[in-house]
Amino acid sequence: MTSALKALPNIHRACVISACRGQASHPRSMSLWEHGLHLFRSTVGVVLPAPMLRRALVLKTDGCPRLVVKDRAFPVRRNVYLVGFGKAVLGMATVAEEILGDHLIQGVVSVPHGIRACLQQAGMEEMFLKPHSRIQVIEGAKHNLPDREALRAASMIRELAERLTADDLLLVLISGGGSALLPAPTPPILLEEKEKVTKLLASRGATIQELNTIRKALSLLKGGGLARAAYPAQVLSLILSDVIGNPVDIIASGPTVYSSPCVQGCLQIMKKYNLMSTLPRSVETVLSSSVSDPSGPKDYSHVYNVVIGSNSLALEEAKHQAEDLGYWTLILSAGVCGEVSRVAKLYSQLIQFVCLSTAGLGEGPLRDQVRGDLLKLAAELEIPGLNLVDSLKALQGLESERSVCLLAGGETTVQLQGNGKGGRNQELALQVALELHRAKATGAGYVLGKCEVLFLSGGTDGQDGPTEAAGAFSSQELVDKAAQEGLDVEMFLSNNDSYTFFSKFRNGHHLLLTGLTGTNVMDIQAILIRARDR
Repeated sequence: MTSALKALPNIHRACVISACRGQASHPRSMSLWEHGLHLFRSTVGVVLPAPMLRRALVLKTDGCPRLVVKDRAFPVRRNVYLVGFGKAVLGMATVAEEILGDHLIQGVVSVPHGIRACLQQAGMEEMFLKPHSRIQVIEGAKHNLPDREALRAASMIRELAERLTADDLLLVLISGGGSALLPAPTPPILLEEKEKVTKLLASRGATIQELNTIRKALSLLKGGGLARAAYPAQVLSLILSDVIGNPVDIIASGPTVYSSPCVQGCLQIMKKYNLMSTLPRSVETVLSSSVSDPSGPKDYSHVYNVVIGSNSLALEEAKHQAEDLGYWTLILSAGVCGEVSRVAKLYSQLIQFVCLSTAGLGEGPLRDQVRGDLLKLAAELEIPGLNLVDSLKALQGLESERSVCLLAGGETTVQLQGNGKGGRNQELALQVALELHRAKATGAGYVLGKCEVLFLSGGTDGQDGPTEAAGAFSSQELVDKAAQEGLDVEMFLSNNDSYTFFSKFRNGHHLLLTGLTGTNVMDIQAILIRARDR
């Protein structure tokens, strides 16, 4: 299978990297696939943990040594302990230890299974801890699901936190994937039982907010549990956000953010997805019981939570890169959410609208129909930060045949109906291809044929569901080309089998393969459109 992305080096804005084939780097001579790959590399490069942590955390040595984060200073005198959990914390921990030096006493980080081997293969050894590090690394949560190694890491993190005193500082590094890497089920719940509930909710399309609400209710460390365990020590949490809107109580299920128990809310979520009759008895016991507030602080004044990186930062870098390539570029939203089939329809209609505008058909009944359909669908999806009225006005005024790049980020959901293998990004890319194929049979089909179109959706962590892919590329020709290879797109989608489709189609060339990247700020989507050469 052809790897689309073998490594993720730091990329400077002025440098356009030809994608693996040594072709000329003039933007017009590069394919849309190469442009899309370059944009994805850029977004990941700017949210790698090392540069973000160095921007956020400074050790001042003049006078009394102190750690400075934004407007807060924390005195340090060889009294710092470190814990971390998530897909980006290995690189974060490496830089933190370099900054702290002898002030760091001990640390434990829980990171994804196989991440060190993957980073080594990608030539990213700079994310590795130095020999004789004071930080212990435990790999677990294979396929982003809690397991015994993640449970062992959580137990060690809890034990470290509980030993701290008022003279200590606990530095907590948090990134996406932290929930699976910090499992500490509330007794009598077993790890397997908690995993069963999580899988059931995810398979029925539960949002990340709903999943984390349940996780917090079933956990000793989530929902502020880690901060309670560390009290009375000072707690400084540096957070790389993988949640829309960057809510610190939701990211990794908020282990350092106070959260009052809400049993009724949990029960409502379970009822919403018809899971009450299938819950393990231990889970039902915990959720149904009357839970009193745990002992410990309620104002959490000993905790300082800081978000140091997010999807918006990645999108801004992608915008700069796209503009350097000559695209008129628009960021739609960093909060794209909703079921993939609905989001795919929105993207397909946006592509049709752009093709109409760049073909000089920005006025007329067909444009009005597409515009009306777009506004109606956007109102139904309620995507945070999406101002479609202004976006369409800007697109309508574009010069004829102008190359266009539309960017968005967030996290969609998939309602599982089959037993195939895939992830939300691959399924979204395949759904967009199907929607564009259907659009070719409508009035917009004529203008679609005048444009080259590339759609890319990828997870910045490099892992899309339980697969080796980060996401996939697609176009309006994909369905027809797949049929020539005997591949029925609708059949694969009905079985939620997008990974199998993309693995077979063109020998996997449309898969986005990065390996684990060492960071995580949700997903990135890019739509590239330019007029075909005459």
